[in-house]
Amino acid sequence: MQPAQLTAVVLSSLALLNISEGALAVPSFTRQLGVECKICHVSSFGPDLTPFGRDFKIHGYLWSKPASSVPISGMVMESFTRTNRDQEKESLPKGIGLQKNNNFTLDQASVFYAGPIRQNMGAFSQLTFDGVENKWGLDNTDLRLVSQGSIAGQDITYGISLNNLPMVQDPWNTGAVWGFPFHSSPIAPGPGATTLIDGGFGASQVGGESVYGMINGIVYVEAGAYQSMPNKLQGNFGVWDKDQNKIDGSSPYWRLAWQRSWDGQYIAIGHYGLSSRLYPAGERNNGTDSYNDTAFDVSYQYLGDLVHIFEVRSSYIQEQQVLSASKAAGLSSSSAERLHTFKIDAAYTLNQSYGLTIGYNATTGTSNPAIYSTDRDFSASGSPDSEYSVVDFSYVPTLPKLGSLEWLELSLHLGASYVAYSKFNGIRTHASDLNALLLNTWLAF
Repeated sequence: MQPAQLTAVVLSSLALLNISEGALAVPSFTRQLGVECKICHVSSFGPDLTPFGRDFKIHGYLWSKPASSVPISGMVMESFTRTNRDQEKESLPKGIGLQKNNNFTLDQASVFYAGPIRQNMGAFSQLTFDGVENKWGLDNTDLRLVSQGSIAGQDITYGISLNNLPMVQDPWNTGAVWGFPFHSSPIAPGPGATTLIDGGFGASQVGGESVYGMINGIVYVEAGAYQSMPNKLQGNFGVWDKDQNKIDGSSPYWRLAWQRSWDGQYIAIGHYGLSSRLYPAGERNNGTDSYNDTAFDVSYQYLGDLVHIFEVRSSYIQEQQVLSASKAAGLSSSSAERLHTFKIDAAYTLNQSYGLTIGYNATTGTSNPAIYSTDRDFSASGSPDSEYSVVDFSYVPTLPKLGSLEWLELSLHLGASYVAYSKFNGIRTHASDLNALLLNTWLAF
Protein backbone atom coordinates (compact mmCIF):
# COMPACT_ATOMS: atom_id res chain seq x y z
CA MET A 1 0.00 0.00 0.00
CA GLN A 2 1.37 3.43 -0.98
CA PRO A 3 1.88 6.03 1.80
CA ALA A 4 -0.88 8.29 0.49
CA GLN A 5 -3.27 5.33 0.36
CA LEU A 6 -2.40 4.41 3.95
CA THR A 7 -3.07 7.98 5.05
CA ALA A 8 -6.35 7.95 3.14
CA VAL A 9 -7.49 4.76 4.88
CA VAL A 10 -6.61 6.18 8.29
CA LEU A 11 -8.34 9.51 7.66
CA SER A 12 -11.44 7.71 6.36
CA SER A 13 -11.56 5.65 9.52
CA LEU A 14 -11.26 8.75 11.69
CA ALA A 15 -14.04 10.43 9.72
CA LEU A 16 -16.29 7.46 10.55
CA LEU A 17 -15.35 7.75 14.21
CA ASN A 18 -16.31 11.41 14.14
CA ILE A 19 -19.90 10.72 13.15
CA SER A 20 -20.49 7.78 15.46
CA GLU A 21 -23.62 7.51 17.62
CA GLY A 22 -21.74 8.70 20.71
CA ALA A 23 -20.95 12.07 19.18
CA LEU A 24 -23.97 13.85 20.67
CA ALA A 25 -23.06 14.03 24.35
CA VAL A 26 -19.53 13.10 25.36
CA PRO A 27 -16.63 14.92 27.12
CA SER A 28 -13.49 16.47 25.64
CA PHE A 29 -9.80 16.31 26.57
CA THR A 30 -10.21 17.97 29.95
CA ARG A 31 -12.79 15.43 31.10
CA GLN A 32 -10.68 12.52 29.93
CA LEU A 33 -7.58 13.74 31.75
CA GLY A 34 -9.08 15.29 34.84
CA VAL A 35 -7.17 18.56 34.36
CA GLU A 36 -8.33 22.12 33.66
CA CYS A 37 -8.22 23.62 30.16
CA LYS A 38 -5.73 26.27 31.32
CA ILE A 39 -3.06 23.60 31.80
CA CYS A 40 -2.80 23.12 28.01
CA HIS A 41 -4.34 26.31 26.56
CA VAL A 42 -3.53 29.98 27.06
CA SER A 43 -6.79 31.75 28.03
CA SER A 44 -8.19 28.27 28.78
CA PHE A 45 -9.48 28.05 25.21
CA GLY A 46 -8.45 27.81 21.57
CA PRO A 47 -5.37 26.70 19.64
CA ASP A 48 -2.78 28.74 21.61
CA LEU A 49 -0.80 26.16 23.62
CA THR A 50 1.20 26.31 26.81
CA PRO A 51 4.47 24.32 27.08
CA PHE A 52 2.46 21.52 28.71
CA GLY A 53 -0.04 21.59 25.82
CA ARG A 54 2.75 21.26 23.25
CA ASP A 55 4.24 18.36 25.19
CA PHE A 56 0.83 16.67 25.33
CA LYS A 57 0.50 16.95 21.53
CA ILE A 58 4.02 15.60 20.93
CA HIS A 59 3.16 12.64 23.20
CA GLY A 60 0.30 11.71 20.88
CA TYR A 61 -2.68 13.27 22.69
CA LEU A 62 -2.17 10.66 25.39
CA TRP A 63 -1.86 10.74 29.18
CA SER A 64 -0.63 8.22 31.73
CA LYS A 65 -4.04 8.33 33.38
CA PRO A 66 -6.55 6.07 31.56
CA ALA A 67 -9.27 7.88 29.65
CA SER A 68 -12.48 8.08 31.67
CA SER A 69 -14.84 8.86 28.81
CA VAL A 70 -15.40 8.64 25.07
CA PRO A 71 -13.01 11.15 23.40
CA ILE A 72 -15.66 13.07 21.42
CA SER A 73 -16.45 16.77 21.63
CA GLY A 74 -18.03 19.53 19.55
CA MET A 75 -17.72 23.19 18.61
CA VAL A 76 -19.86 25.93 17.04
CA MET A 77 -18.48 29.24 15.69
CA GLU A 78 -20.64 32.19 14.65
CA SER A 79 -19.68 35.73 13.66
CA PHE A 80 -20.76 39.18 12.50
CA THR A 81 -18.69 40.90 9.78
CA ARG A 82 -18.70 44.55 8.74
CA THR A 83 -16.32 45.97 6.11
CA ASN A 84 -15.57 49.66 5.51
CA ARG A 85 -16.87 49.34 1.97
CA ASP A 86 -19.82 47.29 0.78
CA GLN A 87 -18.81 44.16 -1.09
CA GLU A 88 -20.13 43.16 -4.49
CA LYS A 89 -22.77 40.50 -4.00
CA GLU A 90 -21.28 38.54 -6.90
CA SER A 91 -18.09 38.05 -4.88
CA LEU A 92 -19.89 36.66 -1.83
CA PRO A 93 -20.75 32.98 -1.35
CA LYS A 94 -24.11 32.10 -2.82
CA GLY A 95 -27.05 30.33 -1.28
CA ILE A 96 -27.09 31.64 2.31
CA GLY A 97 -28.67 35.07 1.77
CA LEU A 98 -25.64 37.29 2.38
CA GLN A 99 -25.97 41.06 1.98
CA LYS A 100 -23.36 43.53 0.75
CA ASN A 101 -22.43 44.31 4.37
CA ASN A 102 -23.23 43.63 8.03
CA ASN A 103 -23.60 39.87 7.81
CA PHE A 104 -24.19 37.25 10.51
CA THR A 105 -22.83 33.81 9.63
CA LEU A 106 -22.60 30.32 11.04
CA ASP A 107 -18.89 29.92 10.32
CA GLN A 108 -18.58 26.28 11.23
CA ALA A 109 -19.87 23.47 13.41
CA SER A 110 -17.44 20.67 14.17
CA VAL A 111 -17.31 17.26 15.79
CA PHE A 112 -13.96 16.07 17.14
CA TYR A 113 -12.42 12.71 17.91
CA ALA A 114 -9.67 13.79 20.28
CA GLY A 115 -7.80 11.33 22.45
CA PRO A 116 -6.56 7.75 22.64
CA ILE A 117 -7.30 5.06 20.07
CA ARG A 118 -5.22 2.37 21.72
CA GLN A 119 -2.03 2.14 23.77
CA ASN A 120 0.63 4.52 22.35
CA MET A 121 -1.79 5.75 19.66
CA GLY A 122 -3.90 8.90 19.78
CA ALA A 123 -5.63 11.28 17.39
CA PHE A 124 -7.04 14.73 16.87
CA SER A 125 -9.61 14.66 14.05
CA GLN A 126 -12.15 17.30 13.07
CA LEU A 127 -15.26 16.85 10.92
CA THR A 128 -16.64 20.28 10.02
CA PHE A 129 -19.82 21.72 8.57
CA ASP A 130 -18.95 24.97 6.78
CA GLY A 131 -22.00 27.21 7.24
CA VAL A 132 -20.85 29.67 4.56
CA GLU A 133 -20.08 27.11 1.85
CA ASN A 134 -22.95 24.92 3.13
CA LYS A 135 -21.02 21.64 3.06
CA TRP A 136 -19.32 19.05 5.24
CA GLY A 137 -15.62 18.19 5.06
CA LEU A 138 -12.88 16.36 6.93
CA ASP A 139 -10.95 19.16 8.59
CA ASN A 140 -7.67 19.21 10.55
CA THR A 141 -6.62 15.64 11.38
CA ASP A 142 -3.51 14.22 13.02
CA LEU A 143 -3.03 10.55 14.01
CA ARG A 144 0.05 9.69 16.11
CA LEU A 145 1.85 6.52 17.17
CA VAL A 146 4.30 7.41 19.94
CA SER A 147 6.92 5.74 22.11
CA GLN A 148 9.73 6.74 24.47
CA GLY A 149 13.26 5.56 25.06
CA SER A 150 16.85 6.66 25.38
CA ILE A 151 19.93 6.69 23.15
CA ALA A 152 23.40 7.35 24.58
CA GLY A 153 21.83 8.61 27.77
CA GLN A 154 19.50 11.03 25.97
CA ASP A 155 15.76 10.74 26.67
CA ILE A 156 13.77 10.64 23.43
CA THR A 157 10.08 10.81 22.68
CA TYR A 158 9.60 9.62 19.11
CA GLY A 159 6.69 8.83 16.87
CA ILE A 160 4.88 8.80 13.54
CA SER A 161 2.27 11.32 12.44
CA LEU A 162 -0.31 10.73 9.71
CA ASN A 163 -2.06 14.01 8.89
CA ASN A 164 -3.97 15.84 6.18
CA LEU A 165 -2.27 19.24 5.86
CA PRO A 166 1.27 20.62 6.32
CA MET A 167 1.66 22.14 9.82
CA VAL A 168 -1.48 20.50 11.27
CA GLN A 169 0.84 18.33 13.36
CA ASP A 170 3.06 21.24 14.37
CA PRO A 171 3.17 21.99 18.13
CA TRP A 172 3.94 25.72 17.71
CA ASN A 173 1.48 28.52 16.97
CA THR A 174 3.37 30.23 14.14
CA GLY A 175 1.98 28.52 11.01
CA ALA A 176 -1.25 29.24 9.16
CA VAL A 177 -3.17 26.28 10.65
CA TRP A 178 -2.86 27.17 14.36
CA GLY A 179 -1.44 30.70 14.19
CA PHE A 180 -2.90 34.12 14.94
CA PRO A 181 -5.51 35.33 14.13
CA PHE A 182 -7.21 32.29 15.62
CA HIS A 183 -10.58 33.22 14.10
CA SER A 184 -10.95 35.15 10.83
CA SER A 185 -14.04 36.27 8.97
CA PRO A 186 -15.17 33.71 6.37
CA ILE A 187 -16.60 36.43 4.10
CA ALA A 188 -14.35 39.50 4.44
CA PRO A 189 -11.90 40.00 1.53
CA GLY A 190 -8.42 38.61 2.18
CA PRO A 191 -5.03 38.84 0.45
CA GLY A 192 -4.84 36.64 -2.63
CA ALA A 193 -1.18 35.56 -2.53
CA THR A 194 0.04 32.91 -0.11
CA THR A 195 3.02 30.60 0.15
CA LEU A 196 2.41 26.90 -0.37
CA ILE A 197 3.28 25.88 3.19
CA ASP A 198 1.15 28.66 4.67
CA GLY A 199 -2.21 27.86 3.14
CA GLY A 200 -1.52 26.70 -0.42
CA PHE A 201 -3.19 23.32 0.17
CA GLY A 202 -6.65 22.62 1.53
CA ALA A 203 -7.26 20.19 4.39
CA SER A 204 -7.56 16.60 3.10
CA GLN A 205 -6.49 17.53 -0.44
CA VAL A 206 -3.13 16.08 0.59
CA GLY A 207 -2.02 13.37 2.99
CA GLY A 208 1.24 13.35 4.87
CA GLU A 209 3.39 10.95 6.87
CA SER A 210 6.28 12.05 9.08
CA VAL A 211 8.58 10.69 11.76
CA TYR A 212 9.63 12.92 14.64
CA GLY A 213 11.59 12.96 17.85
CA MET A 214 11.96 15.23 20.88
CA ILE A 215 15.38 14.88 22.54
CA ASN A 216 15.60 15.69 26.27
CA GLY A 217 12.59 17.97 25.86
CA ILE A 218 14.86 20.48 24.09
CA VAL A 219 15.56 19.56 20.46
CA TYR A 220 12.72 18.60 18.08
CA VAL A 221 13.34 16.97 14.68
CA GLU A 222 10.72 15.93 12.11
CA ALA A 223 10.87 14.73 8.49
CA GLY A 224 8.16 13.48 6.17
CA ALA A 225 6.39 13.92 2.85
CA TYR A 226 2.98 14.83 1.38
CA GLN A 227 1.10 13.43 -1.61
CA SER A 228 -2.13 14.49 -3.30
CA MET A 229 -5.15 12.50 -2.17
CA PRO A 230 -7.07 10.56 -4.86
CA ASN A 231 -9.85 12.62 -6.45
CA LYS A 232 -12.62 10.23 -5.36
CA LEU A 233 -11.47 10.33 -1.74
CA GLN A 234 -11.31 14.13 -1.81
CA GLY A 235 -14.89 14.07 -3.02
CA ASN A 236 -15.86 11.81 -0.13
CA PHE A 237 -14.13 14.21 2.27
CA GLY A 238 -15.98 17.19 0.75
CA VAL A 239 -12.84 19.00 -0.43
CA TRP A 240 -12.61 18.20 -4.16
CA ASP A 241 -11.58 21.15 -6.38
CA LYS A 242 -11.00 20.46 -10.06
CA ASP A 243 -8.62 23.45 -10.37
CA GLN A 244 -6.30 22.51 -7.52
CA ASN A 245 -2.59 21.96 -8.09
CA LYS A 246 -1.58 18.29 -7.93
CA ILE A 247 1.64 17.03 -6.37
CA ASP A 248 3.95 15.07 -8.66
CA GLY A 249 5.12 12.17 -6.49
CA SER A 250 5.90 13.36 -2.96
CA SER A 251 6.66 16.75 -1.38
CA PRO A 252 9.34 16.51 1.34
CA TYR A 253 8.58 18.33 4.61
CA TRP A 254 10.93 19.01 7.51
CA ARG A 255 10.88 20.72 10.91
CA LEU A 256 13.64 21.58 13.42
CA ALA A 257 13.15 23.39 16.72
CA TRP A 258 15.02 24.22 19.92
CA GLN A 259 13.10 25.07 23.08
CA ARG A 260 13.81 25.90 26.73
CA SER A 261 11.70 26.70 29.79
CA TRP A 262 12.87 28.51 32.94
CA ASP A 263 11.25 30.46 35.80
CA GLY A 264 7.83 30.55 34.15
CA GLN A 265 9.27 31.57 30.79
CA TYR A 266 9.48 29.67 27.52
CA ILE A 267 11.29 30.24 24.22
CA ALA A 268 11.42 28.26 20.97
CA ILE A 269 13.43 28.93 17.81
CA GLY A 270 12.73 26.86 14.72
CA HIS A 271 13.09 26.18 11.02
CA TYR A 272 10.70 24.33 8.71
CA GLY A 273 10.18 23.84 5.01
CA LEU A 274 8.42 22.13 2.11
CA SER A 275 9.67 21.27 -1.39
CA SER A 276 7.07 20.49 -4.07
CA ARG A 277 6.68 19.75 -7.75
CA LEU A 278 3.14 20.57 -8.86
CA TYR A 279 1.01 20.09 -11.95
CA PRO A 280 -0.71 23.50 -12.28
CA ALA A 281 -4.49 23.08 -12.04
CA GLY A 282 -3.86 19.34 -12.34
CA GLU A 283 -2.82 19.71 -16.01
CA ARG A 284 0.02 17.29 -16.90
CA ASN A 285 0.73 18.25 -20.52
CA ASN A 286 3.38 20.89 -19.74
CA GLY A 287 5.33 19.23 -16.94
CA THR A 288 5.57 20.60 -13.42
CA ASP A 289 6.25 23.79 -11.48
CA SER A 290 8.54 23.66 -8.46
CA TYR A 291 8.06 25.43 -5.12
CA ASN A 292 10.67 25.53 -2.37
CA ASP A 293 9.52 27.01 0.93
CA THR A 294 11.97 27.71 3.76
CA ALA A 295 10.79 29.27 7.00
CA PHE A 296 12.08 30.43 10.38
CA ASP A 297 10.03 31.11 13.50
CA VAL A 298 10.40 32.16 17.12
CA SER A 299 8.03 32.02 20.08
CA TYR A 300 8.29 33.49 23.56
CA GLN A 301 5.91 33.10 26.50
CA TYR A 302 5.98 34.48 30.01
CA LEU A 303 3.44 32.44 31.95
CA GLY A 304 4.52 33.09 35.57
CA ASP A 305 1.65 32.08 37.84
CA LEU A 306 -0.84 32.21 34.91
CA VAL A 307 -2.29 35.53 36.11
CA HIS A 308 -0.36 37.77 33.68
CA ILE A 309 0.72 36.03 30.46
CA PHE A 310 2.81 37.74 27.77
CA GLU A 311 3.54 36.20 24.37
CA VAL A 312 5.40 37.11 21.18
CA ARG A 313 5.34 34.98 18.01
CA SER A 314 6.95 35.62 14.66
CA SER A 315 7.64 33.75 11.41
CA TYR A 316 9.28 34.44 8.06
CA ILE A 317 8.75 32.33 4.93
CA GLN A 318 10.62 32.56 1.63
CA GLU A 319 9.23 30.71 -1.37
CA GLN A 320 11.22 30.21 -4.57
CA GLN A 321 9.03 29.33 -7.56
CA VAL A 322 10.08 27.88 -10.91
CA LEU A 323 6.90 28.08 -13.02
CA SER A 324 7.97 26.42 -16.26
CA ALA A 325 4.72 24.49 -16.70
CA SER A 326 2.51 27.47 -15.84
CA LYS A 327 4.36 29.71 -18.30
CA ALA A 328 4.05 27.12 -21.06
CA ALA A 329 0.30 26.96 -20.38
CA GLY A 330 -0.07 30.74 -20.39
CA LEU A 331 -0.83 30.82 -16.64
CA SER A 332 2.29 32.76 -15.64
CA SER A 333 4.11 35.79 -17.07
CA SER A 334 7.54 34.43 -16.14
CA SER A 335 9.18 31.20 -15.09
CA ALA A 336 10.99 32.45 -11.95
CA GLU A 337 9.15 34.04 -9.04
CA ARG A 338 9.60 34.75 -5.34
CA LEU A 339 7.12 35.21 -2.51
CA HIS A 340 7.85 36.22 1.09
CA THR A 341 5.64 36.41 4.18
CA PHE A 342 6.43 37.96 7.53
CA LYS A 343 4.20 37.71 10.61
CA ILE A 344 4.55 38.96 14.16
CA ASP A 345 2.07 39.27 17.01
CA ALA A 346 2.23 40.16 20.69
CA ALA A 347 -0.40 39.13 23.24
CA TYR A 348 -1.35 39.81 26.85
CA THR A 349 -3.75 37.58 28.78
CA LEU A 350 -5.16 38.36 32.24
CA ASN A 351 -6.31 35.52 34.50
CA GLN A 352 -6.60 33.32 31.39
CA SER A 353 -9.89 35.10 30.69
CA TYR A 354 -9.20 38.52 29.13
CA GLY A 355 -6.91 38.79 26.11
CA LEU A 356 -5.48 41.47 23.83
CA THR A 357 -3.39 40.56 20.76
CA ILE A 358 -1.86 42.90 18.19
CA GLY A 359 -0.44 41.43 14.98
CA TYR A 360 1.18 42.55 11.73
CA ASN A 361 1.36 40.55 8.47
CA ALA A 362 3.19 41.39 5.25
CA THR A 363 3.40 39.54 1.94
CA THR A 364 5.80 40.67 -0.79
CA GLY A 365 6.88 39.11 -4.04
CA THR A 366 7.67 39.37 -7.73
CA SER A 367 4.99 40.98 -9.89
CA ASN A 368 3.30 38.55 -12.24
CA PRO A 369 0.27 39.95 -14.13
CA ALA A 370 -0.84 36.52 -15.35
CA ILE A 371 -1.10 35.11 -11.82
CA TYR A 372 -1.98 38.27 -9.89
CA SER A 373 -4.37 39.69 -12.47
CA THR A 374 -6.79 42.60 -12.23
CA ASP A 375 -9.78 40.31 -12.75
CA ARG A 376 -8.87 38.80 -9.37
CA ASP A 377 -8.79 42.28 -7.75
CA PHE A 378 -5.00 42.66 -7.90
CA SER A 379 -3.22 45.80 -9.01
CA ALA A 380 -2.64 46.47 -12.70
CA SER A 381 1.06 45.71 -12.20
CA GLY A 382 0.22 42.21 -10.97
CA SER A 383 1.81 42.76 -7.57
CA PRO A 384 1.09 40.20 -4.81
CA ASP A 385 2.06 42.63 -2.01
CA SER A 386 -0.25 43.05 0.99
CA GLU A 387 0.20 44.55 4.45
CA TYR A 388 -2.25 44.57 7.33
CA SER A 389 -2.52 44.81 11.10
CA VAL A 390 -4.95 42.99 13.41
CA VAL A 391 -6.17 44.03 16.87
CA ASP A 392 -8.05 41.29 18.71
CA PHE A 393 -9.89 41.36 22.06
CA SER A 394 -11.13 38.15 23.68
CA TYR A 395 -13.03 37.12 26.78
CA VAL A 396 -13.49 33.60 28.10
CA PRO A 397 -16.13 33.64 30.85
CA THR A 398 -16.47 30.98 33.53
CA LEU A 399 -19.70 29.18 32.73
CA PRO A 400 -21.89 27.57 35.42
CA LYS A 401 -22.45 23.84 35.61
CA LEU A 402 -25.66 22.62 33.97
CA GLY A 403 -27.21 20.73 36.87
CA SER A 404 -27.44 17.07 35.97
CA LEU A 405 -25.37 17.85 32.85
CA GLU A 406 -22.41 19.26 34.82
CA TRP A 407 -20.12 16.79 33.02
CA LEU A 408 -20.72 18.70 29.78
CA GLU A 409 -18.15 21.41 30.67
CA LEU A 410 -19.22 24.11 28.22
CA SER A 411 -16.51 26.60 27.20
CA LEU A 412 -17.26 29.93 25.53
CA HIS A 413 -14.99 32.43 23.76
CA LEU A 414 -16.25 35.92 22.89
CA GLY A 415 -14.10 37.94 20.52
CA ALA A 416 -13.86 41.26 18.69
CA SER A 417 -11.16 41.99 16.11
CA TYR A 418 -10.36 44.66 13.56
CA VAL A 419 -8.26 44.12 10.43
CA ALA A 420 -6.65 47.27 8.96
CA TYR A 421 -4.98 47.18 5.52
CA SER A 422 -2.21 49.54 4.41
CA LYS A 423 -1.80 47.60 1.13
CA PHE A 424 -4.13 45.03 -0.43
CA ASN A 425 -3.12 42.87 -3.41
CA GLY A 426 -0.60 45.46 -4.58
CA ILE A 427 -2.91 48.46 -4.07
CA ARG A 428 -2.38 51.18 -1.42
CA THR A 429 -5.04 53.64 -2.57
CA HIS A 430 -8.33 52.85 -0.83
CA ALA A 431 -6.83 49.71 0.77
CA SER A 432 -8.56 50.80 3.99
CA ASP A 433 -11.92 50.25 2.24
CA LEU A 434 -11.28 46.55 2.87
CA ASN A 435 -10.81 46.98 6.62
CA ALA A 436 -13.09 44.63 8.53
CA LEU A 437 -14.67 44.38 11.98
CA LEU A 438 -15.36 40.87 13.24
CA LEU A 439 -17.45 39.96 16.29
CA ASN A 440 -17.51 36.28 17.09
CA THR A 441 -18.71 33.62 19.49
CA TRP A 442 -17.00 30.25 19.80
CA LEU A 443 -18.69 27.56 21.89
CA ALA A 444 -16.99 24.23 22.69
CA PHE A 445 -18.55 21.30 24.52
